Amino acid sequence: MIHILRCLIYLALIGASCFVLGRLLPKGMFKADRPPFRLYSWERQGAFYDRLGIRRWKEKLPDMSAILPRLMPPKKLPREMSAPVLERMIQETCVAEWIHGLLCILGFGCVLIWKGVWGWAVSLLYFLGNLPYILIQRYNRPKLIRILQKVQAREKVYEKCDHFELQHGTGT
Repeated sequence: MIHILRCLIYLALIGASCFVLGRLLPKGMFKADRPPFRLYSWERQGAFYDRLGIRRWKEKLPDMSAILPRLMPPKKLPREMSAPVLERMIQETCVAEWIHGLLCILGFGCVLIWKGVWGWAVSLLYFLGNLPYILIQRYNRPKLIRILQKVQAREKVYEKCDHFELQHGTGT
């Protein structure tokens, strides 16, 4: 009984610590176009994750932005989408993926706390509990990138229109 309690305390501590770390790390260091966050050909722009049925179950998992809304940016797309907002959302998917990956690895510390098969069982369950969140980030990122590209193209057209109006005096 003491081993399971120690594992639970350890997992709670690494979870809280990694949450704080994820909020404190500079978001600019997470680049969606660089490994390990970039899209790989086998992911087929997120279609691979559709085969896992993510669309059906991703909303059913607990979400830190719903639990701690003042500390976490919302996961829902805003009505008025701008390139900076979408870029930040894409960075947040990278942060979340990195933090859950770190938790997957650190969770195997339970093997050191509870020697034997039960330590491995707790570690494996913790790993499997974090894995869906990594998959969700990798599923959402290509969609957000496509939306960002459309918004950037739209903003570029508006800039050209504004420049044309200023240059030719057609504005009001």
